[in-house]
Amino acid sequence: MAGVIQLTVRRSPLSSLLNRLRDRSPGLAASLLAGAVAAGLGLGSFAVLVMVLWISSPYPDSGPGGALHVAAALWLLAHGAELVRVDTLSGVPAPVGVTPLLLLALPLWLVHRAARDAVDGPEVSGRTAWVGVVVGYLVVGAAASLYAAGGVLRPDWVWTGLWVPLVVVGAAGAGVWAAYGRPRDAVDEVLILMPAGVRRLFVGAQARERLDAAARAAGAGVAVLLGGGALLLAVSLVWHGGAARASFLQLTEGLSGQFAVLLLCLVLMPNAAVWGTAYSLGPGFSLGAGHVVGPLSSSPASLLPPFPLLAAVPEAGAGAPVNWAAGVVPVVAGVTVGWFVGRAGGEGPVWSRGRTAGVALVAAVLCAVAVAGLGAMAGGALGVGALAGFGPVWWQVGVAALAWGVGVGVPVAVGVRGWRCRGVEPGVRVGRPRVGEAGEEGVAEEEGGVAGRRWFLRRKDSGARSGEGVEKAAYSEDDGSFEPYDFLPAEPVPWPGDDAAREARWAALREASGRGDAPEAP
Repeated sequence: MAGVIQLTVRRSPLSSLLNRLRDRSPGLAASLLAGAVAAGLGLGSFAVLVMVLWISSPYPDSGPGGALHVAAALWLLAHGAELVRVDTLSGVPAPVGVTPLLLLALPLWLVHRAARDAVDGPEVSGRTAWVGVVVGYLVVGAAASLYAAGGVLRPDWVWTGLWVPLVVVGAAGAGVWAAYGRPRDAVDEVLILMPAGVRRLFVGAQARERLDAAARAAGAGVAVLLGGGALLLAVSLVWHGGAARASFLQLTEGLSGQFAVLLLCLVLMPNAAVWGTAYSLGPGFSLGAGHVVGPLSSSPASLLPPFPLLAAVPEAGAGAPVNWAAGVVPVVAGVTVGWFVGRAGGEGPVWSRGRTAGVALVAAVLCAVAVAGLGAMAGGALGVGALAGFGPVWWQVGVAALAWGVGVGVPVAVGVRGWRCRGVEPGVRVGRPRVGEAGEEGVAEEEGGVAGRRWFLRRKDSGARSGEGVEKAAYSEDDGSFEPYDFLPAEPVPWPGDDAAREARWAALREASGRGDAPEAP
């Protein structure tokens, strides 16, 4: 038996480990593959674009290997990573930190879709799909970073290690959340980690309603600000059309070069729109160290390269009324925020003034945070020294957006709320009682036509029969929650039932409200 050859196939420890991992986490391999494919598609798109430009260039200064290195570096830049250019004239490495926001949309969409589709597999949990897509994507990203390190545009390892995982984790999480129908329970599981005092403001049915209204209003305000910034950019480009055309032709004469410049202008358009938004808010943006452009005064740098988008920068000097007119953009944005908050809760009771102002304040804070984040991503360094700072200063833009949102949005929200309540006689102001604190009840139709609501008269003193110490609230049978009514209707409420019951219930309502001049029962 000593000469018998062992023909039994033995599995390696690595193979056994992979099989056990696959059995414990079904769909992990498919999720890893989905993440890797998403990263490969992004890299391939950038490689095709760069190679087309390199082939069409009449004077390429590097071979295909150099072009592929540039493609990998641009792919990392699209994730927010900062690059370092090593072939400068001075020999000092220069950072390149301005991320074209339009390029950021491609990796976000690819990761989001990969994570969403990974959940559709059989017996694949959301956590498995999320982890698999993130790990698969980052493995390819790490390989691309190592490859790009051999080119003239090299990744900054600190920023690459921070922003690439952050973008991938966020986009994959959003994709898994979308695959499950965007459940609110997942948001509550995150909010539950907050301190108790802060958590109380966001967790619960009533807090959800307020937070949803604030988020919708903030989204509308951000959309108006960005749209206004884009409009300012378009108007300024038309106003300086001659200078923009001259700078476009001055950069290059060949057709391929002009196409490259045009493509660069297109991918930087969202950045320029954010710069226009910062200009309208007041702080403006920087064109290098010590050169700030704002509606009140501008000091553009004199050594800027010829570029069509930079031709739209206002002339140096004090601002004129045409520059001050940019302030219309944040005013309209504040009015939009206030309008959305004031019109919130259209199918339910009107919020009190304090609650309306509070929701408008939250919306202004959310809008300011979003604008500050966009300002941070839209700018960055393009070199050292005087070129170390380009674009808006994020915290200044955030503070300005908050000031406009509070100064305009809150009064407009309260005013819209008052306009909604026009023609309604003010009754007793109410709070929001808890379930189980109800007294007498009656059935009525809400103004607006929602039937089947139960209105409760809750008494602070259960033995009280006068109007003193009485609070009113509406109880919804749909979700078992109380909703406050700040006003009694000016017209009689159509109580169902026979005449005697209707008269008795209406009399109880008049007595509880303390309004002797209330209309008689219908």
